[in-house]
Amino acid sequence: MNSYPDVIIDFMEYLETIKGRSPNTIKEYGYDVNLLTKYLKARKDKIKIESFEDLKNNIDISKVDSGFYEDVDLVDLHSFMSFLDRTQNDSNITRARKTSSIKTFFKYLINIRKLDIKNPAEELETPKKNSRQPVYLTLEECEKLLDTILEEESDFLRSRDYCIVTLFLNCGMRLSELSNIDIPHIKEDTLTVIGKGDKERTIYLNEACLASIADYLMYRPKIDSPALFVSKKKNRMSNRAIQYRIDHYLELAGFDTSIYSVHKLRHTSATLMYQYGGVDIKVLQEILGHESVATTQIYTHINNKSLKKAVDSNPLNKIKKRT
Repeated sequence: MNSYPDVIIDFMEYLETIKGRSPNTIKEYGYDVNLLTKYLKARKDKIKIESFEDLKNNIDISKVDSGFYEDVDLVDLHSFMSFLDRTQNDSNITRARKTSSIKTFFKYLINIRKLDIKNPAEELETPKKNSRQPVYLTLEECEKLLDTILEEESDFLRSRDYCIVTLFLNCGMRLSELSNIDIPHIKEDTLTVIGKGDKERTIYLNEACLASIADYLMYRPKIDSPALFVSKKKNRMSNRAIQYRIDHYLELAGFDTSIYSVHKLRHTSATLMYQYGGVDIKVLQEILGHESVATTQIYTHINNKSLKKAVDSNPLNKIKKRT
């Protein structure tokens, strides 16, 4: 971020303080806009770019200000996206994020910086995201993972990590939501979490969650910090520390960590609720904290056994013989 021009740094600060975007979103949007600006600088100055690395490392934009973007048009933006297509193997999801970064940045220039231009990103089309089925653990695999954690010899680590995984698998919360839980956020059988965009929502805790929390609190160090999950050094566990512990147990249980991860536990929770609990899609949307039900619909996949059972249950599933 230190190498970014002031206009992009100001944009990132706007995303943080005014729009309340997450640190990851701010970092990604800043990176995308910085890359776009380098491309536009090279294009305007007719600098030949041999590769993506050449663009990243050899184009100086330190003196760029908001006026630099006055002459940018839709053709420039299409050229940038075409360059990325040629040099990067980005997924549609990544390309869609870059498009969103550009659109948000030009809105900022026009609405906040008062740049008097027609928005060139207004007609920039967002790539369609590929429809995909989420990767998740089966019920049996979940039990295997939990059993693996129970083999941990340290009472503190066992109770803490078992509680973490239990909350992930039962509540479907995001990693950042779990790491930021404070003990006062728990009221009887409810938990308040802060999701994307600093939106607060209530999660209901089932018996398994309540039992695992109670067990963990017996071994949690008696410290002033309100953080629910703390490290052996008595600090709030970071997202990376939680990811490390989850990966540790996934490997011990025999799962491929290049396929399964913390986020896959969220997928698993949603899938199990939908398959075994018959949860309505709108209810699942509320539980997961999705802004759009379209996001939630990826969890409505049905396993092959259910498909076979559905076909077999057809009332016309009868063998008729000619009499």
